[in-house]
Amino acid sequence: ELAQLMQQQAERFGARLEVDIVTSVDLSTRPFKVVTYGGEYETQAIIIASGASPRKLGVPGEKEFAGRGVSYCATCDGFFYMGKEIVMIGGGDAAVKEAIFLTRFAKKVTVIHRRDQLRAEKILQEQAFAHEKIEFLWDTIVTEILGDGSVTGVRVRNVKTGEEQLLSTQGVFVAVGYAPNTDFLGGQVELTESGFIVVDMDQRTSVEGVWAAGDVSDWTYRQVATSVGSGARAAMQAEDYIMQLEHRAYPGATNVG
Repeated sequence: ELAQLMQQQAERFGARLEVDIVTSVDLSTRPFKVVTYGGEYETQAIIIASGASPRKLGVPGEKEFAGRGVSYCATCDGFFYMGKEIVMIGGGDAAVKEAIFLTRFAKKVTVIHRRDQLRAEKILQEQAFAHEKIEFLWDTIVTEILGDGSVTGVRVRNVKTGEEQLLSTQGVFVAVGYAPNTDFLGGQVELTESGFIVVDMDQRTSVEGVWAAGDVSDWTYRQVATSVGSGARAAMQAEDYIMQLEHRAYPGATNVG
């Protein structure tokens, strides 16, 4: 509902929404070219807000129970697991932070990690190890998510011994990283080693006339509030840029150089 209201407000100010999928862009020419399944667009400025997708486990049951016991966001869905026993899959900072967060709601959180030690920062590890609600299952991977309408358990396997077992649980949280949706860019803007778009304080990318906002350039917070803020900065900078190209002034905006 909130997204629809935002769309309606933008359209009242003249924005046009095209529902399509961008397959590629050409940033080597001016104006830029944006290619979609439905056609091709030319533009002087681009704001990339293509987001990031949580990495999936790729196991049976994951897709079937998404939203019915399988979640990729503890802050979004943690409240729904009040008093329940759940598992967290992962061993990095995000997984441990979210496991600690989930203890506010869950009765027990079992962290399942494929290695025998966590990759998270030491201070996070100390907090997790000391927490009475958190348990660990080492050297273990999830091979299947089970359920009947909603999640009821997971099948796990020890990567060292090969031993399998069934673990009862009412929720599965996956935190094995995020993949930014940047393949369509073809490496034409600077990316981090993880594939996120590198931006400055004004959301500028390495290509003049191109900005990025939201999760595609944010590997830390990934929240609506931070995405909206970065989108506002990018939009104001892009409008200022276009006005300068047209030799007009945009009151209150800084010079983009």
